[in-house]
Amino acid sequence: MTGSHDAILAELQESRQRFLALVDEVRPELHRYCARMTGSIAEGEDVVQDTLARAYYELPELKELPPLRPWLFRIAHNRAIDYLRRYERRMTEPIDDAFDLADDDASPESILAREQAVRSAVSRFLELVPTQRSCVILKDVLDYSLDEIASLLKLSVAAVKATLHRGRGRLRELSAATSDPTPPQIISPAVERYAALFNARDWEGVRAMLADDVKLDLVSRAKWAGRRQVSSYFTNYHAATDWHLAPARLDGREVLAVFRSPADARPGYFIELTLRDERVAGIRDFRYVSYIGREADIVLSGLMPLVEQSRGPNSGYANAK
Repeated sequence: MTGSHDAILAELQESRQRFLALVDEVRPELHRYCARMTGSIAEGEDVVQDTLARAYYELPELKELPPLRPWLFRIAHNRAIDYLRRYERRMTEPIDDAFDLADDDASPESILAREQAVRSAVSRFLELVPTQRSCVILKDVLDYSLDEIASLLKLSVAAVKATLHRGRGRLRELSAATSDPTPPQIISPAVERYAALFNARDWEGVRAMLADDVKLDLVSRAKWAGRRQVSSYFTNYHAATDWHLAPARLDGREVLAVFRSPADARPGYFIELTLRDERVAGIRDFRYVSYIGREADIVLSGLMPLVEQSRGPNSGYANAK
C-alpha cells in the first residue's frame, strides 16, 4: 500500500509539473491582469493560483485542449470577478452607445491612454468599475484586440468600445488629480528584527520569533505548518546566497523586499509576514513566482518607491540597508 501511495503521489506531482510548464509563458500576463483587477500584487497572485487550480481541475473534462491563452484568461476573469463579489465591490455599469474607436487606433489620444495605463499603479485600477477595469487592462496593458476582449467578456464590440472610452477617461482624470505625497510609514519593530536576524543568518533567533502554529506558504511550491516543518525552510535559505531582505511596504502592507544581487535596482520578489503578539504566525514567500517583483511598487522603509529609486545612481542593497 505504501508503494502504491508513493507511486500515485509521484504521478500527480509529475502531472502538475507538466501542467505548470504548459502555462508558464502565460502566467506573467495573467498576473498583470489579476493584480490590476484586485488592486494588489499579492492578491492578484492569489487569483492566478486559483485560476491555475481551476484550469487543472477542468482539463481532464475537456475533449480537446482549447486555445490556451484565451481559455486561461476567461477563467482568470471569472475568478477575479468572484473575488470582487466576495468583497462586495460594485460589479455592473450601464453601457452607453459605442464611441468611434478603431481596433488598431494609433491616434495620439489612444497612444497616450495606453502609456498612462501601463504607468499607473496597480491600486489605481480599483477606482474603475470592473468592466472598465477589464477593458482598459486587456487593451492598454496587454494589447488585446477589441474582438478578443468582446469574446472574453461576452460583450459586443460596441459595448467594449464604449466601456474602454469611459475607463480611459476615468483613469486620465485620476492620474491628473493632485494629491499630497504619503509620508513614509514606520515599519514595525518585529518586521525589522526578523529582517535583521534573517540577514545575519541567525536562524535560532528567527525560529524564536515563530508562533508554535506558524504557517508557511512558499507560493507555487509548498505549504507547511508548525515550527518543526517550517524550520526546514530556513535550512534551505541558509544554503542559498542570492538574497538580502529589506523592510518595505507594498499595497499599504508591510513586506520584506528581497534583493537577489547587490547590483539590483529592484527586488526580485518579496516575503509577507503575519504577526500575532509580536510572533510570526504566517509567512508568504514569493521566491518561486519569478514575475512577482517586476511591477510591484515596493517602498523601502523610509525611502521613495523603487520605481523612483531605480532612476538614481544609488540602488540595490545600498538603499536597502
